[in-house]
Amino acid sequence: MLINLLGIAGAMLAIAMGCNIWRLLRGPDATDRVLALDTLYINAVALLVLTGAVYGKQLFYEAAILIALLGFVGTVSLAKFLLRGDIIE
Repeated sequence: MLINLLGIAGAMLAIAMGCNIWRLLRGPDATDRVLALDTLYINAVALLVLTGAVYGKQLFYEAAILIALLGFVGTVSLAKFLLRGDIIE
């Protein structure tokens, strides 16, 4: 029963990631693309945590933390670039 629910959750995350990729490629504005990229890495973190729960491996959780950290730094730097036009002052 639990494996079926985890499989359904994984499929829903995969569909959400597909929608994010579509918005990333077809977004009308740069801010929409940044938001799609931000949501994409959040879904990737959720998928890694779900995979770690299924297989019971700690490596998936460490990879999720690494992706979350890099995604946050990337989102902040992209937002700063869009606001000011320069990352380093």
